[in-house]
Amino acid sequence: MTSDRARAYARVIKTLEDLGPAKLRSPEQALTRVAADSLLFCRNIVADGSARAAVSAFEEMRDRLVATGRWTPRRAAQLADDVWACGPAFDVTLRAA
Repeated sequence: MTSDRARAYARVIKTLEDLGPAKLRSPEQALTRVAADSLLFCRNIVADGSARAAVSAFEEMRDRLVATGRWTPRRAAQLADDVWACGPAFDVTLRAA
């Protein structure tokens, strides 16, 4: 875990506390927390099936929040960015074709 990942996790938790049940139901808060927890302690997202499943469930919930009009796309993207920032960075190397 890095300090950047810990700060991202703190942002997710603060968002959940600030919004509370007014914007996210209890199961939605729990699902968000599980995704952030899973990523925070994940070393390799490709190899960690449980972390991928948690993030997938979170992404589906996020899409539902936007589709039903409960959240704006921008707000949902901000939360998703913070959740993803809890996880390990992808080591991507671009190669010329």
